Amino acid sequence: MKLPEPPLLVITDRRLARRPLLYLIEEILGAGARWIMVREKDLPEDELTSLVRALLEPARRVGAFVVVNARASVAAACGADGVHLPQGFPVAEARSIVGPGRWVGVSTHNLEEALRAAEEGADYITLSPIFPPTSKPGYGPPLGLETLREVARAVSIPVIALGGITPENARACREAGAAGIAVLGSVMAAEDPGAMVRAYLSAWGR
Repeated sequence: MKLPEPPLLVITDRRLARRPLLYLIEEILGAGARWIMVREKDLPEDELTSLVRALLEPARRVGAFVVVNARASVAAACGADGVHLPQGFPVAEARSIVGPGRWVGVSTHNLEEALRAAEEGADYITLSPIFPPTSKPGYGPPLGLETLREVARAVSIPVIALGGITPENARACREAGAAGIAVLGSVMAAEDPGAMVRAYLSAWGR
């Protein structure tokens, strides 16, 4: 797959956001974000569907991509760009729901999971946590840049670094082989989400 440009994946959490999620998304899109994952696990399907459709409108205006966490049926119903699966969800089943023209991403946490996701036909993976995460403490020991480098070399699909990614370490992730970076709390909870997105984009480079 060809990643969105820039390859910064912003993951939503409306409970962390300091303003209504739609306003926040419009702000970060204006700052240059072009890839959003809607990760609102507690929402009923009808409410999640409405939210995804609302977020797709500003995303489409700037050519940004939107994927839905876990719920392939919502991604398909809304015309989103794909689904992102938690570890253990079958890629083939998700693919049958969203169709061949949409992405299926997978969360991975070690080399074995990354290799399995690639073998099963995932379009990309997130690998986490690279550094101690701020928004999901206790998620597990950080993998570090060496594991990121090992996984990036071992699989042929894009590896997106996730977990504790900051503007200060984003470039190191790229140098270790990450095809992109994913962030959650650092943008969602920021007083100025647009400025934070611009800081990530500057750190990643072009």
